[in-house]
Amino acid sequence: MFIPLTPLRFLERAKELFAEKIGIVCGERQFTYAQFADRCERLADALLRLGLEQGDRVAYLSFNTHQLLEGYYGVIQARGIVMPLNVRLSETELQNILQHATPKVLFYEADFAAIVERLRARCAFVQHWILLNGAYEEMLAHAQPSPADILSYDETSIVELFYTSGSTGTPKGVTLSHRTLYLHALDIVYQYRNPDHMVDLHTIPMFHANGWGRPQASVLLGTKQVMVRRFEPTFVFRMIQEHGATDMCLVPTMLNALIHAPDRSQWNLSSLERIMMGGAASSPELVQRAEAAFPGAECVSGYGLTETSPVITTSFSKDLSGLPDVERRRLCASAGWSVPGVVIRVVDENMRDVPRDMETMGEVVVMSDHVMDGYYREPEATRAVMTGAWFHTGDMAIWEQSGCIHIVDRKKEIIISGGENISSIEVEKAIFAHPAVLECAVVAAPDEKWGEVPLAVVCLKSGQQLTQEELFAFLESRLSHYKRPRRVEFTFDPLPKTGTGKIRKMALRERFWEGKTKRVQG
Repeated sequence: MFIPLTPLRFLERAKELFAEKIGIVCGERQFTYAQFADRCERLADALLRLGLEQGDRVAYLSFNTHQLLEGYYGVIQARGIVMPLNVRLSETELQNILQHATPKVLFYEADFAAIVERLRARCAFVQHWILLNGAYEEMLAHAQPSPADILSYDETSIVELFYTSGSTGTPKGVTLSHRTLYLHALDIVYQYRNPDHMVDLHTIPMFHANGWGRPQASVLLGTKQVMVRRFEPTFVFRMIQEHGATDMCLVPTMLNALIHAPDRSQWNLSSLERIMMGGAASSPELVQRAEAAFPGAECVSGYGLTETSPVITTSFSKDLSGLPDVERRRLCASAGWSVPGVVIRVVDENMRDVPRDMETMGEVVVMSDHVMDGYYREPEATRAVMTGAWFHTGDMAIWEQSGCIHIVDRKKEIIISGGENISSIEVEKAIFAHPAVLECAVVAAPDEKWGEVPLAVVCLKSGQQLTQEELFAFLESRLSHYKRPRRVEFTFDPLPKTGTGKIRKMALRERFWEGKTKRVQG
């Protein structure tokens, strides 16, 4: 029998099996799964009353809230396309995305009222601007809830639209179908341990790949989900203590902020069982520091992209518990092995697998049910990243004989010095191992002799001192000479970051290349 694959089936299951269980916590409000499903169904009805038609986009300008989570189900039940926006983007960037996607409805929090007021004049195609802190609740109160007719949905129709960060170019809209999201959730539920008692913090903004990869799986298993509206260490600690949180996802810079938060020891964080790192490369040293800061919590990594729904590999696809600590942490910090439903390779420019020797770099390509349906309204850009069924991630990696993947850099961020390829991530990991370093970034800087060389920008921990000569001596046994930075800039100011916590290496690099000819890569 053919039944369409859609995340709406997860909501129906949660309503049936976990009706009285607290499923969603948001500030002072909490909802059972029956109440959550009721609200999602009311949202679907309200959108249809507004005239939403199949394929219409519904944008959200919101921090992590229960209303945003409701959109993941209510919008798609109404046959629309849910479109969370990056709240850290500038007004111009938001306008460009809106003009590209032309949503019919835009929900927003009061925090963004001033920006919305200015956007209204330039985005006349948005027919309904709805305040989540106001008219939204009245809209739901007047709607009639009813379950989705699952058999009437086309599983290949698009239901989610996420725009990439644009860190290496213009943001592109990634389209994901019912089927893609359903199969992704099924392929990652094995990550969940004891879902009956699991309490999952939505720590990462849900407009980011690492943030929205879990809501479908969490609803499927009836997991309690706690919304972290905005990331702030003290608030995260309070949510862990108050709700007995067991799991959370973080990008490495967020985890680093929690580790070094001055009030960490004042909170009871003993419930924490697993920290999932993603969104940027990690390091064994960060794993070690996390294990020391959060005793009893497993610190593991995953890898994926907006274009892959997102998760395609994890470092806990294999049992590492019996390994010596040094080897275990090395593997925990890696991208790991493919999850079910994913075939992954590391290839050269001719699509031939590079040797599994932990030295030869290649590009990560993936074939999976998780891969996007394409870039929205950009067929040429879609074709450019596909070779047959293989999606080109743009990430460079090395791999082990076991198939374990280690990301070494974005393809566009590899430093080519005197003809040698240098991984900025490898250099960053070596620098980060120094106990005085809080965070760092390595970028390509122009050089008359070598074309370009590694340059490090290093943020020191408060009260610490470190000279360039001392750092060079520390790196002497850790990096080959040609890989070591030629110059280091020290600062106590946090490095510039994107809205999801990634260090903005392009912004750092630009000032060193100002007025100079930059190397062009394919």
